[in-house]
Amino acid sequence: MTGAASCGPSRRSVLRLAGAGALVTATSVSGARLAFGAPRGADVLVVLSLRGGFDGLAAVAPIGDPAYERLRPTIATPARAARRVDRTFGLHPAMAPLGRLWDDGTLAVVHAVGGPTSRSHTLARAEIERGAGRDVRTGWIQRALAADRDPYATAQVGAATLPAAVAGRGDPFAVSRLRNVKVVVKEADVPIAAWQDGFGELVRGPRGELSRPAAAALRGVADLGRAGSGTAAEAGYPAGALGEALHDVARLVRADAGLRVATLDSRGWDLHAGAGRAGEGPMHDNLLELSRALAAFRAELRGDFGRVTLVTLTEFGRRAAENGSGGTDHGLASAALVLGGAVRGGRVLGRWPRLDPDRLVDGDLAATTDHRSILAEVLAARLGVTDLGAVFPGFTPKALGLVRAR
Repeated sequence: MTGAASCGPSRRSVLRLAGAGALVTATSVSGARLAFGAPRGADVLVVLSLRGGFDGLAAVAPIGDPAYERLRPTIATPARAARRVDRTFGLHPAMAPLGRLWDDGTLAVVHAVGGPTSRSHTLARAEIERGAGRDVRTGWIQRALAADRDPYATAQVGAATLPAAVAGRGDPFAVSRLRNVKVVVKEADVPIAAWQDGFGELVRGPRGELSRPAAAALRGVADLGRAGSGTAAEAGYPAGALGEALHDVARLVRADAGLRVATLDSRGWDLHAGAGRAGEGPMHDNLLELSRALAAFRAELRGDFGRVTLVTLTEFGRRAAENGSGGTDHGLASAALVLGGAVRGGRVLGRWPRLDPDRLVDGDLAATTDHRSILAEVLAARLGVTDLGAVFPGFTPKALGLVRAR
């Protein structure tokens, strides 16, 4: 990977991509992955993976289900502490920062969401990123973007390889750390042509041409000034990798730099022991950080929130009953958060299967909505993907009424 490219000997200055906002931007810790190629003003899909197995029964607690507190006598989110959103569910108190989004109808929850049947982190993640059976070698994001029949540029910062979800044809590259990628330009206010000469070496195709999406992303550099260059902390994000990554994504959206899809991670959800009660402990802390980060993301996007849809995914949920260590073990179904300006929110969607012993699947919450139905609806309604069969082969999505069509 080229660490720097020269555009000429005149008064040179080195601009970090994070500060100047070029084709890729993320933090070295978060490893945000970015796919470009969208026209100006297009919608953006943000996929936030809650790594480790998100406990949807804690976050969006079925406080109206009589079996819930019996299954979790010490770690259940109690009805008195939850924010009740309907007759069955209440939000964990640590999710209070998302209250405004719920009230204005831009945050929805889909409960009892599943997909992978494996309780192995590695196998379940691979299945989600493929969006299909093991015989499929490409990722669902790559297949969705390929529907445009145009090349696209995909980048990851924070690892040396790209994730399976974007595996396939295209113009990918990866670098280990954002600060290792620099562009040397001859003037502080260089024309776009100079950026293409200097930075284009990172994204040129086999014949030396600069792909159309890469060129579009570079043109967006000229507009990044309106997105601001403040830090994540100044924008109200909590400290940590998640806030930094969301801040970078928000800046790219506001710069209208051709971003199509962004994927990023939130880690630490594999709470086998000591999850804590509603007002304290790792679950509370994780949910508070997540909620504050999402609320800050919405605030930073301002008017551009209308063309962004963020979906949370997780490799699996947690078992319905707590274990002897005050935590939960790997389960099946969980809850997905969906937020954005086009979301028909303020609702918990999906059929609730209940927690009665005869309704559980080997001790787990049954999955009644496949996560691909959520993604398919967003891809079709907001990103204009028409061939969903190519994106999720062998799968028929279920309509949820989750988002308004563009």
